[in-house]
Amino acid sequence: MAEDYNIEQQEEQQYSASNIQVLEGLEAVRKRPSMYIGDTHVKGLHHLVSEVVDNSIDEALAGYCDTINVVITEDNSIRVSDNGRGIPVDEHEKLHKSALEVVMTVLHAGGKFDKGSYKVSGGLHGVGVSCVNALSDYLRAEVRRGGKVYMQEYSKGKPLAPVSVVGDCAEEEHGTMVLFHPDAEIFQTTVYEYGILATRLRDLAYLNAGVTLTLTDLREKDEEGNARTETFYSRTGLDEFVRYIDASKEPLINDVIHISTNKGDIPVEVAMTYNTSFNENIYSYVNNINTIEGGTHLTGFRRGLGSTLKKYAEDSKLLEKVKVEIKPEDFRQGLTAVISVKVLEPQFEGQTKTKLGNTEVIGAVETSLREALTNYLEENPKQAKTIVEKIVLAATARHAAETARARVQRKSPLFGGGLPGKLADCSSKDPAMSELFLVEGDSAGGSAKQGRDRQFQAILPLRGKILNVEKVMDHKVFESESVVTIFRALGVTIGTEEDPKEANLSKLRYHRIIIMTDADVDGKHIATLLMTFFFRRMRPIIENGYLYIANPPLYRLALRAKNGHEEYCWNDMQKQQFIDRWADGDESRVQVQRYKGLGEMNPGQLWETTMDPENRMLKRVNISDAAEADRIFSMLMGEDVEPRRRFIEDNAALANIDT
Repeated sequence: MAEDYNIEQQEEQQYSASNIQVLEGLEAVRKRPSMYIGDTHVKGLHHLVSEVVDNSIDEALAGYCDTINVVITEDNSIRVSDNGRGIPVDEHEKLHKSALEVVMTVLHAGGKFDKGSYKVSGGLHGVGVSCVNALSDYLRAEVRRGGKVYMQEYSKGKPLAPVSVVGDCAEEEHGTMVLFHPDAEIFQTTVYEYGILATRLRDLAYLNAGVTLTLTDLREKDEEGNARTETFYSRTGLDEFVRYIDASKEPLINDVIHISTNKGDIPVEVAMTYNTSFNENIYSYVNNINTIEGGTHLTGFRRGLGSTLKKYAEDSKLLEKVKVEIKPEDFRQGLTAVISVKVLEPQFEGQTKTKLGNTEVIGAVETSLREALTNYLEENPKQAKTIVEKIVLAATARHAAETARARVQRKSPLFGGGLPGKLADCSSKDPAMSELFLVEGDSAGGSAKQGRDRQFQAILPLRGKILNVEKVMDHKVFESESVVTIFRALGVTIGTEEDPKEANLSKLRYHRIIIMTDADVDGKHIATLLMTFFFRRMRPIIENGYLYIANPPLYRLALRAKNGHEEYCWNDMQKQQFIDRWADGDESRVQVQRYKGLGEMNPGQLWETTMDPENRMLKRVNISDAAEADRIFSMLMGEDVEPRRRFIEDNAALANIDT
């Protein structure tokens, strides 16, 4: 549990301007925003919120804050408030201006560089709130401390006036409020998505037990005028996180093995359990940062897990009759685990902080896991035996999958008869210029083949529904004709020395892989099956931004008059707008063609609306949070009907499905 971390804290001390250290100015943030926040699309927009919230979390880690509130206002501004100490407002001794203004306007200025203020911090580089300020057309900061309310306003990173006292508050009141609106000159969209923010706050609640986080959306209100609000709180931390992720999976054991300890000055928390699937799901965090590329903490976890389980199985003589070799990856099949470490001086590889490099963390995590897991296995022999039996089954399945995979990949997809017969390939051999449409059905595939640009567009018709890879063992995947066809068309091989399940994209033939299905229920199901397939078997394709969903129109509308105006419409709102604008609201004056499927379009219409790069609307498939994506895919494609029914009911209004 988080309270067991026992993070070293300083005695109560004065947190003042002297704690704020300045490294350099704010130049180039607006000129090159992607260097600081990743991009100027949806991801970068939401990253602004994380930067501000992380400051509040730092206060919580230091023991001064337990409540953080995030509000999306009607105009898509974000308001973040906490009950921490409040940013210092006294004069900075070097810059001779308020410390609040320094924090908000100077890059690399913050209390987290002064280790007397913060022992552990997620926002290591200190660019967070100043970057948010630089990339906002308006920002307002309010601080409550010492019985006063201080305020300063900014535009595009520049103060509009000096810090001023705008009111009084009770002596015991303290905290910081930051309200900002992202600059439309910088971001391609300034509309916040509730789900993305909710996922991040939920993660933070699990990672910081005892901290209450709320999200309120003032843009969305019920009939009584109440805004949408959600509260995130975890009493015990990571064990609740693991149960949440695995809620839609069948458990192999009922326990969550939860480890919370200190190794030297490194707090280590791990929660893990096993389910009956053969998917490995390990999520790692450093100082609340999701290290999607892993790092030394993940290495330590894998070492500790494999060595401990292997030793127990050998000592218990549970492997004596096993005929296949047990490999390290077999210990992780069906495993769901969350690893969280707090590191005083984290060393991340790359600016995006996605891989931890501190070598001392390997031993801390490995030792912690080995000690706790050994105790659990010895004290729970029944569960231990069940886990070992699952490992043996995983090894047997892996051996069968390797045989099937070798059979599939005997010929290189790029040479001599390796390409599937149904594939209509493109002329270009440059993957960056080439795109592959995965098309539902032979009829639509025929139209797509005739309507495409043969120079760079390839077509692969898919017959029937693809295998649901969520429910089958590995060797069944490679026995499926539809799956093998996709592997061969793409040129992707599966399996490396480090990971036999990892997709090797070195010979990937297309950098745009476009799922094109009908807009009805069956088409949406096929698209979901395909996304599940890529998420489980070729996740690097999604992570590299190569997977897309085509967006065919639902209607073709034309005025009944001779040479009447006509348009394609992608939803009912656009349809009604056409009728209102061109027919004065009289639908009888409009000829409406409803496309039940792609096959109803002739090649020219399919090209014009869905395949022509000049006109089409593609949706790129992103993974903003792998743990949440795993939970949703497991729920949608698994065996348990009830959570799937609830999800569909809750999200039906957001779906564009012809029922």
